[in-house]
Amino acid sequence: MFKGNMSKLLKQAKDMQEQIEEAQNHLSEMIVDAESGGGMVSVQVNGKQEILELNINPDALSEDKEMLEDLIISAMNKALSKSRSDSQEKMNAITGGMMGGMKIPGL
Repeated sequence: MFKGNMSKLLKQAKDMQEQIEEAQNHLSEMIVDAESGGGMVSVQVNGKQEILELNINPDALSEDKEMLEDLIISAMNKALSKSRSDSQEKMNAITGGMMGGMKIPGL
């Protein structure tokens, strides 16, 4: 009886591992947009927290350097935070929340 249960558990673990790997592959396809300064700066990142695009409205270039830097940082932080949240949500959906708040490397 124990041997049958162990085989079943190992199969479930293998299936979950495959689902997690598939989800991680799909994270690069997940796109998150964020902006700051009323759209003066916009950023696009994927689910792997890689910055894909940074757009600065030409009007923002007339602002002082520190203001522009703050706008860029704000937009990037919003996009990265949303990407992390969406990625974790996707992983929890796959694992049925079994992983709780556990952080998975690369996510």
